[in-house]
Amino acid sequence: MTKIDVKNLKSEKVKDISLNDSIWKIEVNEDAIKKMIRLQLSATRQGTAKTKTRSEVSGGGRKPWKQKGTGRARQGSIRATQWRGGGIAGGVTPRDYTFKINRKQRVLALKSALSDKVKNKQIVIFDSLALKDLKTKTIKEILNTNKLTGKVLFVTKDDCENLFMACRNLGYAYHILASQINVYDIINADTVVFDEEAIKAIEEVLLNA
Repeated sequence: MTKIDVKNLKSEKVKDISLNDSIWKIEVNEDAIKKMIRLQLSATRQGTAKTKTRSEVSGGGRKPWKQKGTGRARQGSIRATQWRGGGIAGGVTPRDYTFKINRKQRVLALKSALSDKVKNKQIVIFDSLALKDLKTKTIKEILNTNKLTGKVLFVTKDDCENLFMACRNLGYAYHILASQINVYDIINADTVVFDEEAIKAIEEVLLNA
């Protein structure tokens, strides 16, 4: 078991918490992490880019000039690919960029991402992340008090509306629920901040995965 300090919002140590090594201290599998990140990013791609082939461009039904006797190269249609305004040869068409990976690899990638943050001492655990108000000023004070810099991801078990609203106007602080935790958000953050209940919820799910 790996022990981590549990602090309050004033950066005062409250107690220790033991993290399950089968989740938070495994050998980091970088290939699984990369594949999972690529899957998440691919799922956000619309894949709606489209060019028209010569059969889809309007016009060009008539031969522009006769085959012989003009001194010019023979042409069959002004919508051929060599003409301005003509069709595109080998252009892009709508496609689906998504792909699948099996459940074991998904779990391995998530455990690897969490273990990487623990290994690099980039996680912080608070006893509670319930804020008294939804002011951006409040979350800035918490970040400064706890010396949290760079991109900070807050993870809570339950909805924390004040926390979500306080982070909303900041481009470097984000909030998600423990049930929404994912590899990309973890790796993309410089520091991941959990409340104690979120840790328990994550372990409960991953131990049974």
